Amino acid sequence: MDIKCWNVIGLMSGTSLDGVDIIFVRIFKKEGKYDFKLIQAETIPYSTVWENNLRNAFSASKEEIEKLDISYGNYLGEVVNTFVEKNHISAIDFIASHGHTIFHKPNEGYTLQIGDGETLRDTTGLKVICDFRTQDVNLGGQGAPLVPIGDQLLFSDYEYCLNLGGFANISFEKNKERIAFDICPVNIVMNHYVKQLGFDFDNNGDIARSGKINENLLEELNNLPFYRASIPKSLGFEFVTTTIFPIIQKYHLNIADILRTFIAHSVIQISNSLNNSNSSKVLTTGGGAFNVFLISELKKATNCTIIIPSEEIIDNKEALIFALLGVLRSENQVNCLSSVTGAAKDHSSGKIFNISE
Repeated sequence: MDIKCWNVIGLMSGTSLDGVDIIFVRIFKKEGKYDFKLIQAETIPYSTVWENNLRNAFSASKEEIEKLDISYGNYLGEVVNTFVEKNHISAIDFIASHGHTIFHKPNEGYTLQIGDGETLRDTTGLKVICDFRTQDVNLGGQGAPLVPIGDQLLFSDYEYCLNLGGFANISFEKNKERIAFDICPVNIVMNHYVKQLGFDFDNNGDIARSGKINENLLEELNNLPFYRASIPKSLGFEFVTTTIFPIIQKYHLNIADILRTFIAHSVIQISNSLNNSNSSKVLTTGGGAFNVFLISELKKATNCTIIIPSEEIIDNKEALIFALLGVLRSENQVNCLSSVTGAAKDHSSGKIFNISE
């Protein structure tokens, strides 16, 4: 029986800025099917300095971003070295690093994830595969979402894979093609307002639960043109800063009411993306899966079965799938689906920095 195996460090930094997700995973390919064993995983919270640097980078100069790209590559290298040493990890085939998104404007022809691959390689002494999005944008795609290929290859038992991260996104099979798109902002908005109360996140959604829905704000949010746009479509931080925050600020609401209204908005947009079949199982991951109130409201709004997996999968699914994207790239296999991103063709994306270079 032909079994191939890769030992991979996966790195992911999401838009919600809660830290770097780092995993050590063994990915197998047996008889054409992929499987995995998650061996070690950790989220390294950002220091206040790093969080501010990353949050404000979208307004930095080109020169400042170039410096940040290198320094963040060094930082990721230090994170990897500490993780490897602490967990006595050996026999690593490569690092698969998503980096941290600073700009994502595919309709204008560019996307930027920092965390310089060459620097990361030199800091760790390990082969690095990174920059998974740029090639897709160059091929006319959205460069996002990229996770659906992993949903297809690793989580095909579920009709839908829903991620509740900084943004909510979804993937599913339709007419024998994988379809996926960003639905709406979630944690990137809610965490922003919760921080004004001195918390990192709304534990169990308790603050939102105490608030009241503002119907006018809810209607204005639900009427945004993005929600009527055809797929493929994706969202970036700019959408939140230039569109969502200014709308919310017009209403001068207390934070509990903002959170309650935004959960109502998110639930409406997410439920609109599901077909409401009783037989549909929805694998639900990302930080929002821990928000008890959000999940309870979502269950009320849909007939689908909302399935919350183990904490290990909730926390690390994206890092796991970027590790898989690295495996596919190392084998020159398709890891970006044109049916998902709208690119001119399926392709194998990612820059490779070998240790011999």
